[in-house]
Amino acid sequence: MPVLMIATYNEDGSVDVMNAAWGMMLERNQVVLNLTETHKTVQNIKSRKAFTVSIADANHVVEADYFGVVSGNNTPHKFENSGMTATKSSLVDAPIINEFPICMECEFIEYQDQEYGCGVVGKVVNVSADEHVMKDDKIDISLVNAIAFDPFTHGYYKIGERVGNAFKDGLQLKK
Repeated sequence: MPVLMIATYNEDGSVDVMNAAWGMMLERNQVVLNLTETHKTVQNIKSRKAFTVSIADANHVVEADYFGVVSGNNTPHKFENSGMTATKSSLVDAPIINEFPICMECEFIEYQDQEYGCGVVGKVVNVSADEHVMKDDKIDISLVNAIAFDPFTHGYYKIGERVGNAFKDGLQLKK
């Protein structure tokens, strides 16, 4: 599961960040996050109508884990305690966490709370990436040092080596 950092602004304008391993792309320009309404972040998303999704990296695994084990409902200065910094997005009412290498800026679409609802759905309006993860004007995932969460062992693992070509390698078996 990808380790996603969901960032919002609290009602007082301070930064809130949570670790969400249960999220993915829904379509090319939409994300879905399986989050319950009890999260401070979800309350902020509904209030501000915006959020950012950053990809956590191995260099910041301690901070990423901290954002998952400490609740913004109980620790109002959670972000400040991390030592990280943020910049206000110019496109949505949400912060961009400066230390994470990739960030998707999102507009809130809806919250689904039916029995099989998926939680927060957002439209990606911009993707930004640090120059050090870019190659030939494209994001090179091998440079991101992204981490994934293993829910079976509760471990974080670094992602990076390309092992195949999507929509091409499988054609070898096509008859």
